[in-house]
Amino acid sequence: QVQLVESGGGLVQPGGSLSLSCAASGFIFSINTMRWFRQAPGNERELVAEISSRGNTNYAESVKGRFTISRDNAKFTVYLQMNSLKPEDTAVYYCSVNLNRRYYGRGTQVTVSS
Repeated sequence: QVQLVESGGGLVQPGGSLSLSCAASGFIFSINTMRWFRQAPGNERELVAEISSRGNTNYAESVKGRFTISRDNAKFTVYLQMNSLKPEDTAVYYCSVNLNRRYYGRGTQVTVSS
């Protein structure tokens, strides 16, 4: 079955960095676009970044220039490098893939606070 397991979240001060990872299994990773979403309390889940099978990337305007999505097909893993973090980046971050439906992992909490 499809499994997406996020890791790397935590507490960081404003201006700091975190690197998230998502280990995928149960589908052909290399041919699928992978996405990171986030959801803050009281807000809808929003798309943060995506990377195609060819490595083409797209970002939400709010994270452009600060976040970088990448993938390692040999390791079935997608990453999200987050720099210059702001308090408004605080959210649960989810890895996602669209197959017959959209799948999400359980998420990892990112808290940006002094």
